[in-house]
Amino acid sequence: MDETPVTTVTGESRSGDLPRRPLDWLKVFGPGAIIASLTIGTGELIFSSRGGAIFGYRILFLFIVISLLKWGLVVASSRHMVLTGVHPYRRMLDLPGPRGWLPMVLFLIAAVCLPIWICFHSGVLGNLTAWMTGTSQMLGGGIDYLWGAAILALVVTITALRGYSTLERIQLVIVAAMVVSAGATLVLYNPDWLGLFKGAVVPQSYAYPPWLSAEYPLIAAQPVWVETTRYVGVIGGAGFDYLAYTSFMRDKAWGQAGAGPASPERLAEIAADPAHPVRRWARAPLVDCSISFLVVVAFSAVFVASGTLILGPQHKIPDEKNLLNLQAEFVTGIHPWLLPLYVAGAFLTMIGTLYGTMEIACSIAGEMAHAVNHKFAVRHARRIRRVTIIWCAVGACAILLLLFAYQSTGAAGKPRLLLAILTPANLFTGVLLCGLLCLLNLWMDRKFLPKALRLPGWLWLFNLVSGFVFLGLGIKGYWDHESRPYAIGSLCVMLVVATVGAHLAGRWIAPANKEKP
Repeated sequence: MDETPVTTVTGESRSGDLPRRPLDWLKVFGPGAIIASLTIGTGELIFSSRGGAIFGYRILFLFIVISLLKWGLVVASSRHMVLTGVHPYRRMLDLPGPRGWLPMVLFLIAAVCLPIWICFHSGVLGNLTAWMTGTSQMLGGGIDYLWGAAILALVVTITALRGYSTLERIQLVIVAAMVVSAGATLVLYNPDWLGLFKGAVVPQSYAYPPWLSAEYPLIAAQPVWVETTRYVGVIGGAGFDYLAYTSFMRDKAWGQAGAGPASPERLAEIAADPAHPVRRWARAPLVDCSISFLVVVAFSAVFVASGTLILGPQHKIPDEKNLLNLQAEFVTGIHPWLLPLYVAGAFLTMIGTLYGTMEIACSIAGEMAHAVNHKFAVRHARRIRRVTIIWCAVGACAILLLLFAYQSTGAAGKPRLLLAILTPANLFTGVLLCGLLCLLNLWMDRKFLPKALRLPGWLWLFNLVSGFVFLGLGIKGYWDHESRPYAIGSLCVMLVVATVGAHLAGRWIAPANKEKP
């Protein structure tokens, strides 16, 4: 497929030649850089360092296993998109029950969770800015959220003017720079390589260090399951990131993704020819995702090692008061003059994460509308993007202002709530939703693909195991978390509202027998 039409979600035209030599496949790396950079900002800079400081090298095994499970999820869903040209959202319409009930559930959850994630990224940037400017203690610490709101306003302006191609270029540069810097840091610190290797490949039990309860009582008060499940949600990305990544297949025009849904006759043609170009294009997301998750694992190792070597012995843990500033010791220990380099790198990385999350939200909204009603999505593409940006920005700003009001009034030294607000959203987007998508991959594979195009046995089993692992971890995490009644109750309400809404809107949702691109 060397020529492709204009893409239906973004309106951008893409075309490309099938790579001819093995090394040429490395050039497809692009969408995966977005996923890698999204998780590097929060997953590695904050939570890998935190995990290393608390649990030592042993936490790396969890990070690697979770990255592998999420890799299998993304490869399977993007492979389906490349082979059929149909996004998982579109497939969800054909699930048993009122037509479109699951996309509506995810729409409601995204409408709540994405502003929370954007608020969190903005709050992290605000916390870093307050530390850089020496204003951390102003307004009882509430200045973090004002800085965050100001930075969010800047990023919203950029998002409104740019799109996928800009996002990919920015994230490629950030990922390349961070890979070089992280590799150099790890070599210079020369960690216990045997301990690092053992932590990566040998499963070990997790327990809080004895000093934690005295120095970080709020962290120690949470069950270990809640802390480790939080890492599961942020490492490697979240479910909505992967659904957006699958949409990027259309922008890249890989295989059938750039040409629209394949008819049964087209699928039979692809299945009958093992050397068909569309089948060969299925390698593209495999290569792209593999590079992406290798980068994620490498960063996990670097920051787990740094947290273990530097922060743990000092009994320092990144928390809401110090989300990114403690990690500066990773480079200032080499030379104090490297502080500006760390600050610039951390700030740009988090800016990329925030910008990427806004673009993910736009992609999700556009793809949902496209799946439910193609004509409406095409006719109102710009309006959908504009409304999505406004919704996410206003929602995130509202949360930031509420956090500011809470933090800046009343008694001094109140605990900060940024992570407390994030955790329930993270448990769904980064854990439960991943489990649902793994099982959805298996259903899509059996229902819509000819036998010759179905998932290889190992990848099918990978998604089966991943699905139950993520669902089990998510349920356990919710059960142990203090927000259990509110979180589970909210999910149940959204399920009921979405099911009733899907039933009432059945006539507007695209009928099952009319596939549109």
